Amino acid sequence: MRMLVDHLRRSVRLTDERREHILQHPEMTGVEDQLEITLRDPELVIRQSSDPRITLSYRFRRGTLVGDKWLCVVVKYIETDAFVLTAYLTDKPKQGDRLWPRT
Repeated sequence: MRMLVDHLRRSVRLTDERREHILQHPEMTGVEDQLEITLRDPELVIRQSSDPRITLSYRFRRGTLVGDKWLCVVVKYIETDAFVLTAYLTDKPKQGDRLWPRT
């Protein structure tokens, strides 16, 4: 298990099981180090509309195996814990409450 830090300096767990799940997708090859960078220094953070405890942190990545994409790291925050649910590449960020940068 790895401990990551988000843009608000909160600790976030990345379990071995979740890391393996993320890296099972061939397009995620080579972006493992970018997970922590995306959490620590995101370009955009959205609160998921269906569950306000879940945030989606985004950072644009050029030259991934599938072209220029947004890397999204999905984290669930509960009272005493925070952990990565998944991460993926996408063409555009999802809609939702924008938490970062603050407007």
